[in-house]
Amino acid sequence: MSWLPDDFVHPVHVSVPGTELHLRPIREADTAIDYPAVMGSRERLWEIFGPAWAWPSETMTYEEDRVDLLRHEKEIAAHQSFNYALLDEAETALLGCVYIDPPERTGSDGEVAWWVVDEHVGGEVERALDTLVPRWIAADWPFQQPRCLGRDISWQDWLALPRPA
Repeated sequence: MSWLPDDFVHPVHVSVPGTELHLRPIREADTAIDYPAVMGSRERLWEIFGPAWAWPSETMTYEEDRVDLLRHEKEIAAHQSFNYALLDEAETALLGCVYIDPPERTGSDGEVAWWVVDEHVGGEVERALDTLVPRWIAADWPFQQPRCLGRDISWQDWLALPRPA
């Protein structure tokens, strides 16, 4: 049994209210804008995601990022997991990402996490994304018990939960 209904169609463009930004599924072709966004915020991203995902490594290369984005693109197509890029209107800058994954720990039917580049931490872009994501998940995704990692539960507490049987 899949973690999503067989007839579920994932959103392909989500406007971020109050901004000229949008979310769309990430692609391998986004490497040129993803790599500088990730590596430019790497230290903070490692503090958030490192203990759980061992990402992004200090030595991640452009090619490793490209391979990672290709994996995400294939997982999205197969509805295995989802990575949405937060992009400007022209899609010339990647400002963050939203991850929607099957549960790795008990107590939810979908796990969601997101980030913005350092430049937008604490600002309008981060506030807009923080407001949008839980509402978007509730409105457009088929979850009964979504969990927002680092928001509803700390990463440390999440890591302490048992894995599903």
